[in-house]
Amino acid sequence: MSTPAAYFRLVRAGWIMVREGVVAALPGDQLSGLPKLGWRIGTMLARRRVAGRDRSERFAKAATRLGPSYVKLGQFLATRPDVVGTEVALDLANLQDRMDTFPRAEAVSAIVGSLGRPLDDLYESFGEPVAAASIAQVHSATLPGSGKRVAVKVIRPGVRRSFLNDLDSYFAAAHLQERFIPATRRLRPVQVTETLAQTTKIEMDLRLEAAALSEIGENTREDPGFRVPSVDWERTGRDVLTLEWIDGVKMSDIHGLRAAGHDLPALAANLIQNFLRHTLRDGFFHGDMHPGNLFVEADGTIVAVDFGITGRLGKKERRFLAEILYGFIMRDYRRVAEVHFEAGYVPAKHDVAAFAQAIRAIGEPIHGQPAETISMAKLLTLLFEVTELFDMAARPELVLLQKTMVVVEGVARALDPHFNMWKTSEPVVGSWIAANLGPRGMLTDARDGINAVVSLARQAPELAARTERLSREIDAMAENGLRFDAETAKAIGKAEARYSRSGRVALWVIALALVWIAMEPG
Repeated sequence: MSTPAAYFRLVRAGWIMVREGVVAALPGDQLSGLPKLGWRIGTMLARRRVAGRDRSERFAKAATRLGPSYVKLGQFLATRPDVVGTEVALDLANLQDRMDTFPRAEAVSAIVGSLGRPLDDLYESFGEPVAAASIAQVHSATLPGSGKRVAVKVIRPGVRRSFLNDLDSYFAAAHLQERFIPATRRLRPVQVTETLAQTTKIEMDLRLEAAALSEIGENTREDPGFRVPSVDWERTGRDVLTLEWIDGVKMSDIHGLRAAGHDLPALAANLIQNFLRHTLRDGFFHGDMHPGNLFVEADGTIVAVDFGITGRLGKKERRFLAEILYGFIMRDYRRVAEVHFEAGYVPAKHDVAAFAQAIRAIGEPIHGQPAETISMAKLLTLLFEVTELFDMAARPELVLLQKTMVVVEGVARALDPHFNMWKTSEPVVGSWIAANLGPRGMLTDARDGINAVVSLARQAPELAARTERLSREIDAMAENGLRFDAETAKAIGKAEARYSRSGRVALWVIALALVWIAMEPG
């Protein structure tokens, strides 16, 4: 897609968001200069009928008009409160990923094309769609011979091209933001867009979702009260995913859960403990655990579906999280501060004592509250807000964890208004700390250290050769200086000229697009 076309699409998207009141709903009072002027103009141009809508509804209306790519963009930004702010992220988390279904014949064509076999060989029966989202829709089917019921997820036709086109617009917006709004550069909008592009590519290959399901299935095989659907690998490809059909009550249906005789406080505890097991023990967790993706079977087992978004935490991040939680419980704020510095999350130029003081400002009010009112998710949110003052760079894996914890804790409190997060999580967090921060953990660290030394010793000859080559190159550079050849200089000149031309083209495209929009009715 050409750059002018990207700018046309960007202006159209901006106009729809202005008219649907999205711009007016943003916290523009905190802006200054040109951005604040743009917010005021956007507020004046909003349709009158949007005045009575809340922000979530405005986001939903705009995303529906803009199409599947923008629904997915909104859901992605809901996982990045560091970029859009906590309040906006919570509103975007409510964005429902429900789109119109596409014809059964197109789904059949996608399945046959992806698996290379006739539909009758794959399924005994294949029904109409039962649910549709921005990237795919789900059909009910049965298998030949056994008649076993399965769920078949099929990629939406043309969705990859649509996302590719809109991603061009997102990159254009990110580059403009970095160039003209210096205050937002610390949020790294281009890098955020690259993350969105990579996440979307993964989500649109259903084989990768199947792999995530398989891995979490292996991790949780012995876990009480939790499982994931089994994957039918024979009937799974890039554009189709065949899963075990789940018969259960959605966790969003509180009345249905009560009517089925489920113990709601027990379900809440089960959900939180299993989420923490996945996070701390496995370092691999479901990144989209809203109640619509959670089913409860007749025996009380929770079944999670839709693994398009997952998060991973390395050993360092898991230790960081556990030590923070333990430090707050023990009111050891100095240790919580030291953990941030040891992990390299806060630059060494800052004072540990000053950072511990800021941590204390978060922890002390919590210790004055009843345990059932303390939110672990809110604690992490406040912690990330404070760390911004100390130049802590955004950590996408920790931000996704925080967002997911907000959602999971919200589901638990909807099931049990008196839910005690700390008491419920203590068995899981306590056992992990004992295993990883106690004597057993020290032995594991020592073993890992020995393995690292052995690995380094094996690489010693190659490292020595590289060091020798680098030393010769540095000596040559010191003697002769750093030089550009003629081709390099010419290439730099062309790139600079191209950058200036693209900026002028962008301004013309935006101006023409505004004229075109102004001439459009309504």
